[in-house]
Amino acid sequence: MARVPKLPEVPEVDDAELARRIVDGRPEQADAAEAELARRFAPRIRLFGLRRLRDEAAAQDLVQEVLVTTLEALRAGRIRQPERLASFVLGACRMTIVNLRRGERRRARLLAQFAHDLAPAPAPSAGAAVDGHRLADCLERLPARDRTVVALTFYLERSADEIARELGTSPGNVRVLRHRALARLHDCLAGLP
Repeated sequence: MARVPKLPEVPEVDDAELARRIVDGRPEQADAAEAELARRFAPRIRLFGLRRLRDEAAAQDLVQEVLVTTLEALRAGRIRQPERLASFVLGACRMTIVNLRRGERRRARLLAQFAHDLAPAPAPSAGAAVDGHRLADCLERLPARDRTVVALTFYLERSADEIARELGTSPGNVRVLRHRALARLHDCLAGLP
């Protein structure tokens, strides 16, 4: 098991000095200041999230997102008044929750608008079950490249982009290969030549 190096202790400093150390400090000093920032603000962010979201998991997610937002803003120099770091964190909490709720409302509107299109798929009939041996035989009949595309798509759940990189081709070519391979499989399973 790898040992995690112990960061140097950060003497009690105000928020402005902590922000300056993150931005201007040496790497080990900046790491210690970032750890102190997380230690200092995580409990406050969590309480803010619990009060507004009423869910422990959502509050923990809020802590992570706000801390990342704050550190990225500090590193990029977007916090012009380091003495107002606590205000920035509070604002990030509010905006993160606003965006979360906006997304929830958008999903609810879309669900209400398109719910009729989301009717459950009918259960397959007993006669529609695929014979595993026949499927294996049909897969063996596919050219090796087509068989690889089908296996990477459905067995390893890879996207067309990932498969394209692996095979050294374009994502569009992967989609064409997959489409043709599935058509061949369908014909083979249906007993068509």
